Amino acid sequence: MKRVQQKVHSAFSPRRQRMFLIAAGIALQFAIYVVLLVLFSQYFVYFYWICVLVSLVMALFISTWKSKLAYKIAWIIPILLVPLIGGVMFIILGGARDPHYHREETRRTLKRQLPSRLSTTDLMRYGPDAMQQAWYLGHAALCPAYTNTETAYFSSGASFFPNFLEELEQAKDYIFLEYFIIAEGSMWSDVLDILTRKAAQGVDVRVIYDGVGSAATLPINYPDQLHARGILCRVFQPLLPVLSIHQNNRDHRKICVIDGVTGFVSGLNMADEYIDRKERFGYWKDNALRLRGEAVWSLTVFFLTMWDHQNPRSDFRLFRPRTLPPLNTTGGIVVPYTDTPNPADTVCADLHLQMITKAKRYLYLTTPYLAIDETITSALCTAARSGVDVRIMPPHIPDKKVVFAVTQSNYPVLLEAGARIYEFTPGFIHSKTVVADDLYASVGSCNLDYRSFYLQFENGVWLCGDPAVLSVRDDFLQTLEVCQEITLADCRTLPLFRRLLQSIYRLFAPLF
Repeated sequence: MKRVQQKVHSAFSPRRQRMFLIAAGIALQFAIYVVLLVLFSQYFVYFYWICVLVSLVMALFISTWKSKLAYKIAWIIPILLVPLIGGVMFIILGGARDPHYHREETRRTLKRQLPSRLSTTDLMRYGPDAMQQAWYLGHAALCPAYTNTETAYFSSGASFFPNFLEELEQAKDYIFLEYFIIAEGSMWSDVLDILTRKAAQGVDVRVIYDGVGSAATLPINYPDQLHARGILCRVFQPLLPVLSIHQNNRDHRKICVIDGVTGFVSGLNMADEYIDRKERFGYWKDNALRLRGEAVWSLTVFFLTMWDHQNPRSDFRLFRPRTLPPLNTTGGIVVPYTDTPNPADTVCADLHLQMITKAKRYLYLTTPYLAIDETITSALCTAARSGVDVRIMPPHIPDKKVVFAVTQSNYPVLLEAGARIYEFTPGFIHSKTVVADDLYASVGSCNLDYRSFYLQFENGVWLCGDPAVLSVRDDFLQTLEVCQEITLADCRTLPLFRRLLQSIYRLFAPLF
């Protein structure tokens, strides 16, 4: 009897009730929409042609966007084929919008708080290609380069987590955490114990998590629970039972800042599977990068601008570190960067494109999703045809089957150009890295897909001439040993229906 009661309680837990109410609210709005269609069915002919006219206008409007052609076509097709439904879905999920985010004000803050630190001469030390990438990040993205910074790369969540806890224990002034997903469990429990203890000691502890990413993993009153522990918390755009034009722009960043001295960026979230305490889709491969030194100030500013995006401005002077610890640096360039859903900001896409086009000997990429546009595809193919050793590592066991079909649909054109693809067979690879020529690398939260490039807040660190570059390379080469290489013959032996389906998925890849 007790077990039955436990099952009933689990089935109707507050979290499940919340998700049910949200789904019910959205379903109710669709139902009202259908009822209105039935009520006005006698005017169907007039209604239909009005919808067609509106769809044509909407299609013309989309064609004027400063956006990728593939993204525009992927929306124009359903809008014209299914006028009303396609139009409604576009309004809800269409292009990158400004989700209560004041871009110009944020850029002024970045200019004020993150002035350029290195000269052209400093950047030219590693050659003109490296200088151009650093120059782009510093002037177009307002993310300056640093040298006085120590790095440490962690090739798995399990290796990262003990050090992460040790660094949290050292906090004296503040701890800032910003993650797409926070899930109750063993990992978060260990972190929360430290955060609670530090808050009681007077440390300023703040947490940001995404309202959609954590909708199924945290109760709706979780900010109140953290406040009761002395932890400040803000939810980025909570998931609401309302059809909203802002729900598609999410905070996908992964940032931790401790006293402005130590910081972490990564591909992993705060949930048990990321450190292999819970099995999902086999072994979960992820990574993280620790920074210590001057570059951490950029992460502090990134966090505070997100913290302030709907609230009064912070006094950044209060969070400047008084001193930096002794550092073991080699003079490499470290550039923390951030990206937004605003159509004027395409930092992640631009940086990936630059790294691809400037690679001379090799280019290695890991990504959980490979839903790339024609520009990135063409750049990868051109690099491979030019003799660059291009290798891409997606998962063998997917977490989203439709997106995995989109990923596999990109294989043939890349393989025909000479690129090589290795699926990670032990499970799911979630790390997002690029490394080229033993010279530069990028580690962060950005996937190789439209959503990360154009619809979400993302962050990462670009490295040049830093020891962590070789660590990223070695991690890739060691992981190859447990991967299965996919050949063009493998793609051609797939059933015809499956290949046709993949082609359709690829056409609509920008929508996933």
